[in-house]
Amino acid sequence: MDPATTHAPRQSFAPGPGQERGFRDALGLYPTGVTVITTRTPQGIVGITANSFASLSLDPPLVLWSPARASRRFEVFATAQEFSIHILAADQGDLCAHFTRDGAPPTPGSGIGTLEEALARFDCRLHASHDGGDHLLIIGRVERVEMRQGAPLVFHAGKLAQISA
Repeated sequence: MDPATTHAPRQSFAPGPGQERGFRDALGLYPTGVTVITTRTPQGIVGITANSFASLSLDPPLVLWSPARASRRFEVFATAQEFSIHILAADQGDLCAHFTRDGAPPTPGSGIGTLEEALARFDCRLHASHDGGDHLLIIGRVERVEMRQGAPLVFHAGKLAQISA
């Protein structure tokens, strides 16, 4: 553990107007996995990078994720009845960046939009959605899982990072 950060002064504040950056920085101290969610539209496959993914229930098999209402692709995912959630591998930072900028896959996939080298893929059908402030909480019922071993790509303190498997 780095002694310089262990004894750094603590900050305390009530989140709200004027404290958005501090609140975001505090949340960023919690490392999260990086996912790309894909869905099929009449115009083709659309994808979005998200780190707001979590398991919810084993029985029934449910997961959740939360697209930002400000996202250019929000409406596509807010109305999607089927979607696939891909957990990215440590060497897939370029794929993460691609879907942050562009909703179209770099190469055509199959099904709902399969990213072949992802560590895991959860094919889901919409189970429920709920208001989550500036995000929408989307709950998916997992219908199929595909996975492989490997180290995940993570997001921590505003940057992509890697951890060992």
